[in-house]
Amino acid sequence: MQTYDAWLIDLDGTLYFQLPVRAAMAAELVVAGWGAVRTLREFRRHHELLRRNPPDTLDPYRTQLERTAEALEHDLETVAEHVTEWMHVRPGRWIRLFRRRALLAEIEEHRNGGGKTALVSDYPASKKLDALGIRSFFDVVVASGEPNGPRRLKPNPEGYLLAAQALSVDPSRCLVIGDREDADGGAARAARMAFRLVG
Repeated sequence: MQTYDAWLIDLDGTLYFQLPVRAAMAAELVVAGWGAVRTLREFRRHHELLRRNPPDTLDPYRTQLERTAEALEHDLETVAEHVTEWMHVRPGRWIRLFRRRALLAEIEEHRNGGGKTALVSDYPASKKLDALGIRSFFDVVVASGEPNGPRRLKPNPEGYLLAAQALSVDPSRCLVIGDREDADGGAARAARMAFRLVG
């Protein structure tokens, strides 16, 4: 495989196996979080809407929260609490259990060989990186809902271009690694970067 100076890596579904995590979280929701299900469904719906029709916004993550609150006629604080607990905090133990060990070993080897790395996510990443115990694997984190995050969701290339700029690496020397051909792959192609799909 061709060598690249920087690997720009997606988080959800890329650094861990998503299906068993979703199954575990669905079971938890049935037992302890039934009241949050409608909020999470609406939040995800607005995520896909923002992906397809990006508004002019400084923070797409906050826009998702606001639109979800408006659609459900809930207060913003309650929506944010549900999303934080069920999408960022509670999945922590499951994503650690189902992390992609082989890919993480490759990332570590790339870094040990002098390669640069960035995490690029359409969601806040800090809590999941801590749960995975791999924050030190990344030179740069570009995540929606966190400081200096992108203003557009994938497949817009902004997040990956911001990461390349922060790493001082030309886009042509970057490899994007992600689990979605439409989102990660589309963003990589728009940024003129190579793409590797993980399944």
